[in-house]
Amino acid sequence: QVQLVESGGGLVQAGGSLRLSCAASGRTFSNYAIAWFRQAPGKEREFVAAISSSGGTTYIADAVKGRFTISRHNAKNTVYLQMNSLEPEDTAVYYCTAANTWGLAATMCRQYKYAYWGQGTHVTVSS
Repeated sequence: QVQLVESGGGLVQAGGSLRLSCAASGRTFSNYAIAWFRQAPGKEREFVAAISSSGGTTYIADAVKGRFTISRHNAKNTVYLQMNSLEPEDTAVYYCTAANTWGLAATMCRQYKYAYWGQGTHVTVSS
């Protein structure tokens, strides 16, 4: 089992940037693919980005492509979500999640793929 803790959320003005971190503990972090999902008030949880266990492959949702990037530092057991040019529509709780297998983008964007979830970190973007 792997435990995940998100941090880095907060309040930012539109056009600003935030970097979220996902710190993992437990089993070997480098064995897991990691993804970020988000859930805005009154909306369903949606996929944001995913990164393979080695960091060699990433998938980014169309809604954030060109603004968000995902990366990982396996020696630090941490995955990052760099969010630039933030928009009010990015306001949500952001969740970090882990899967023990990797697949095509159509699979990695599905919640059922992921067995372990963090508690989430709040991001609020003001207009």
